[in-house]
Amino acid sequence: MTDDNIAGEKQSFIAEARRAQIVDAAIATLDEIGYVNASLAEIAKRAGISTALISYHFSNKNDLMNHTLMTLLSEANAYVTERLKEGKTAREKLRIFIESRLAYQGTHSQHNVALIEIVFNARTPDNVPYYKLSDDEEDPVTCALEQLLSEGQASGEFREFDVHAMASAIQGAIGEYLANQYLMAIVSLETYCAELFEIFDRATRADQR
Repeated sequence: MTDDNIAGEKQSFIAEARRAQIVDAAIATLDEIGYVNASLAEIAKRAGISTALISYHFSNKNDLMNHTLMTLLSEANAYVTERLKEGKTAREKLRIFIESRLAYQGTHSQHNVALIEIVFNARTPDNVPYYKLSDDEEDPVTCALEQLLSEGQASGEFREFDVHAMASAIQGAIGEYLANQYLMAIVSLETYCAELFEIFDRATRADQR
């Protein structure tokens, strides 16, 4: 490897580290003061850098927020899909899916707030809110859930049901807890995990005991 290549890799590493630092500061800012007030100046203040340095790495606030959103989704998806490898049966994987989805958000509340702030406040150049955008491709976590449900049906562990409908119901129940502050205040994460698995274990299992 030449000196130029080494220097190039070092510069790339430094740039990625700086971008990660800015994204972390953006997440903290969104959690503290919300999307509307999360200016580049406020984010720069929390990152301990200049606004100009943020502008060097991201073209504008929308660019930074898009990158932050992709980072939040990627990290959450990676956490869940990695945990799913621990399951041996479809039933075990269903339990792990529910527990890991809730556990990640429960231990990363700042990330959850930042995600909600972006999705419900950011807009496209055509002024369309992000939450109204349709996604032609399912996210990896939903695909993983649908796959484990299909595998459970194929192995005989799960009864016959519409996989998309069941996956949507599971994701919806998880999302309700994460978005409902009152529910989170009166029901512990551990209790909700246990109850949710009990509900969907009964709803999916083939023996229906």
